[in-house]
Amino acid sequence: MTVLVLESVSESLRGECTRFLLEIKAGVFIGTLSALVREKLWDKVKATSGEGNCLIAYPSDNEQGFQMEMSGNPRRTIIDIEGLLLIKSVV
Repeated sequence: MTVLVLESVSESLRGECTRFLLEIKAGVFIGTLSALVREKLWDKVKATSGEGNCLIAYPSDNEQGFQMEMSGNPRRTIIDIEGLLLIKSVV
């Protein structure tokens, strides 16, 4: 399961994401994607998000069972503590 969260992005980018994922709430998308489609979609999101904030979480073979990436200028950052991904608020 892939989760994609978009904040302050264009309607056209959100529309593009609905081609591959289900928008369960404004800017929150979920679905199952192949690794290739996920990477290409994430590249497109990063390239066209402008000043928006983006986060993607997807399955991975690690202790937590998922991997996260962020793009833009989010209010939170991902920190890695010995392989454990945590969210840190930026003040």
